[in-house]
Amino acid sequence: MMSFDTSTLYLFATMVAGMLGAMLMFFGRQENIPALKWWGTAYLLGAASVALCTVGGSALGTPILLALNAVGFAACGMVWNASRVFHGRKPNLPGLMLGPIAWIGAVTTVEDSATRLTIGAAIVAIYAALTAAELWNERRRAMQKRWPAIVVPVAHGCVLMLPILLGDLLRGNEENFATSFWVTLFSVELVLYAIGTVFVIFMMVSDRAVAVHKTAASIDPLSGMLNRRGFSEACTRVIEREANAGRPVTAMIFDIDHFKSINDRFGHPAGDEILKLFAAVVVNNLRISDLSGRIGGEEFAALLPCSLDEGVLVAERVREAFETSGITCDEGAVDTTVSIGVAGGPAGTELEVLLASADTALYQAKRSGRNRVEAAEELPLSLENWRRKTAGLPASARHKPATVQ
Repeated sequence: MMSFDTSTLYLFATMVAGMLGAMLMFFGRQENIPALKWWGTAYLLGAASVALCTVGGSALGTPILLALNAVGFAACGMVWNASRVFHGRKPNLPGLMLGPIAWIGAVTTVEDSATRLTIGAAIVAIYAALTAAELWNERRRAMQKRWPAIVVPVAHGCVLMLPILLGDLLRGNEENFATSFWVTLFSVELVLYAIGTVFVIFMMVSDRAVAVHKTAASIDPLSGMLNRRGFSEACTRVIEREANAGRPVTAMIFDIDHFKSINDRFGHPAGDEILKLFAAVVVNNLRISDLSGRIGGEEFAALLPCSLDEGVLVAERVREAFETSGITCDEGAVDTTVSIGVAGGPAGTELEVLLASADTALYQAKRSGRNRVEAAEELPLSLENWRRKTAGLPASARHKPATVQ
C-alpha cells in the first residue's frame, strides 16, 4: 500500500488552513463581517498550533506542547462561536474555554496516549456537532437549502469519533498508533474539512447578501413597510394560503387626506414625518398576521385574512388612531385624517380585484367628505369590468386602481 508521511500531510494541512484563515480575515475586515473574523482567527490559531507541534515535536517540551494543543482546541471552539455570531447570537465564551480546559485536565490525569487522543478527538467532535446544530437551527428558521453547511461539520465529527468507536482496536496496536491508517485519515480529512468549511462559509455569506438585497428591494426606505413589489408578493402567498383553507380575505386602501397641502404648508420634511407616523399607526393597529405596505406617495394598502365586516372595524380603528395623533409644528396643528376603502372577497379572490374594488370604495369615501371608511358594495368580476364602470367618470375623479407591478 502507498504510505504517506504524516508530518508532511499535517504541514500541508496547516498551510492550507493558514492561507484560508488569512483570506477570511481579509474579507471579514473588508466587508465588516464579524463572523468571518472569528472564522479567520480560528483557522490561523489552529494552523499555527498544529504547525508548531509538528515541526517542534517533543523538543518543545511538555508544557509548551500542552499549551499549543489547548490553543488548537480553542480554535475549534471559535469555529462554533463563528457560526453563532454569523446568525446574530452572542459568542459563548465559557463554552469556548471548556474544550481547552477539558484537554488540560485529561492530559494531567491520563497517561495512556491512545486515551488522550480519543479524548482530544471527542472534544473536537463535540465542537463540530455544536457547529452543525447551530447551522441546522438556522436552516429550520430560515427554511434555506443549506445541506452542505450541515454535512461538512457532521462528516468532520464522524471521522473524529472513529477513535472512540474503535477504541479497543486501536489500543491493541498502541505502539504503532501514531503512524496508523487512522492518523493518516485524520490529516487528509483535515485538509478537506478546511477547504469544505470555507466553501460553506462563503455560500452562507453569499446567501445572506442575496437575502439582504432582496429585502431591500421589497421595503420602502421611508416608512419601513413593504413597498409595492414586496406587498404584492407577500399578499399572493397569503391569498393562496387562505384559499387552501377556504377562508375569506379583505383588502383596504388608505389615502392621507390633503397630503399635498400638508407638504405645501409645512414642507416636505414634515410630510415625510406624517408618512412615517401613519405607517406606525397602521402597523400598531393591525394584527401580526395582517400585511401592510406603502404602494404610492401617500397611499397605503393592507390585506387581512378576515371577513369584510371585521376589516371595516380594523379600518375604523386605524382612522380614529390617526385622527387623534395630535401632531403640531411651529406653523400650527396638522390635520391628520385618512380616507379608507375596504373590500372583501371569498377564498381565492385575486389581489388586483380586491384592490380595484377597495379603490372604488376609497373614491366614494373622498367624495363623501373624506376622513371616513367606506366598504365596497360588491366586487368587480374583473379589472376590465371595473375599468368600464369607471370609464364615464371625469379624469380628475377617476382614482387609478392600485394594481401592483
